Amino acid sequence: MSDAAMLEVRGLNAWYGESHILHGVDFDVRQGEVVTLLGRNGAGKTTTMKSIMGLVGRRAGSIKLNGAEMTGLRPDQIGRAGIALCPEERAIFAGLNVTENLMLPPKIAEGGLDLPTIYTLFPNLKERANSQGTKLSGGEQQMLAIARILRTGAKLLLLDEPTEGLAPVIVQQIGRMIREIKQRGFTVLLVEQNFRFAATVADRHYVMEHGKVIDQFRNDDLQNNMAKLHDYLGV
Repeated sequence: MSDAAMLEVRGLNAWYGESHILHGVDFDVRQGEVVTLLGRNGAGKTTTMKSIMGLVGRRAGSIKLNGAEMTGLRPDQIGRAGIALCPEERAIFAGLNVTENLMLPPKIAEGGLDLPTIYTLFPNLKERANSQGTKLSGGEQQMLAIARILRTGAKLLLLDEPTEGLAPVIVQQIGRMIREIKQRGFTVLLVEQNFRFAATVADRHYVMEHGKVIDQFRNDDLQNNMAKLHDYLGV
């Protein structure tokens, strides 16, 4: 893991129409890290992800990837720079089968995973390779949404609520997959409601509230911060 920040977010503000959602968000993600954004519903976590990708109506501040400013770029340019978003709604193409969904996004760089490697990581998808997107379970759709961006060569993966609504056995599989792709050199920014799951995969955590980062701590210091965490998250 490098000490250099791969992603630097400074003074990030974002708006949906007249609604001011993010109020000066600051955080870093170092190369090779898994970093979690924690917080209650409405804290601004998903808006932060969409802002990084340029998918909000208006934003201000600085978002740098490996020192290069992203804020003025279009979403497709941000994607080609090496950032990929796996959205909460998954966006699987219902009329395409698993393999066709996997092959759809363009390769933007070397270093992405090939299909045999993806199918080794996600044996469920290999079994369903010829199944239409509509025939997949929620867990299989989530795996497909993540696997699809691993093929592209993007090095920074934004995963928005990857475990929401999934059975515990599928959550465990997604945890194993995140640890595996970290070992393969990918960097992950994770939005997660389930901090117990986050604790099994993340190096560091940022806590968001009312569109700001209000605290941060390392995963190995999680136990010492449990009381604060319960207070922040209301769990």
